[in-house]
Amino acid sequence: MKVLGVDPGLTRCGVGVVEGVAGRPLTMAGVGVVRTPADADIADRLVLIERGIDAWLDEHRPEYVAVERVFSQHNVRTVMGTAQASAVAMLCAARRGLPVALHTPSEVKAAVTGSGRADKAQVGAMVTRLLRLSAPPKPADAADALALAICHIWRAPAVNRLQQAQAQARSTARRTPPAARPARTPRATAPEGTAGRASGSSRTPAPERPAEAPRTSASGRPDEAARAPVAGRADAASRTTAPVRSTTRIPKGMS
Repeated sequence: MKVLGVDPGLTRCGVGVVEGVAGRPLTMAGVGVVRTPADADIADRLVLIERGIDAWLDEHRPEYVAVERVFSQHNVRTVMGTAQASAVAMLCAARRGLPVALHTPSEVKAAVTGSGRADKAQVGAMVTRLLRLSAPPKPADAADALALAICHIWRAPAVNRLQQAQAQARSTARRTPPAARPARTPRATAPEGTAGRASGSSRTPAPERPAEAPRTSASGRPDEAARAPVAGRADAASRTTAPVRSTTRIPKGMS
């Protein structure tokens, strides 16, 4: 597999070609930078980038093109220029019918160094080691382009299998008709006039309360005094209070 990695940029657009397969030593086929003057018009700079990438495609004839995915940054002007250069690289590849893969910077760093937060020096050192180079590629844009190509070679088999599985699943879903839903069974209803009787007959009788155990005395015998009525309680309740006689005398002259 031969992959052209493109690190997009208006001033310096890094390009690098790596050849090999996953699990085996990789070989660098070429590395460089496509430069444009900073004082030139934006349209002219994009034309220069297009010509430079076309020259690399014609010379090395890669099978895939890996481009860094552009993320928004604080400097909007820089992001716009990077996105425009990225679009030119994808246009050049699509014009030749080459598949284009986009990889984020964290994916590339994790694939090459094992950490998605590695700096450019660490990426350059690992690219030098993986490709068995005598020195890290300069400038850093060239090393990033090689890292993009390495990342795609290592990730391509898994990505291809995932894409094939998704395509097969979509094709199977289109060919298979939706399963028919089973018909609902109507609920059985009781005849009129029997609902109340059925519900009444299905009631469960309340359980009987257990009989209270008789009280026992300290000796273990039934306490007869506890069951006997209190003496004098009924007599006291039945007694009638006698009227109280008045002892006040009324004088004779007032009667």
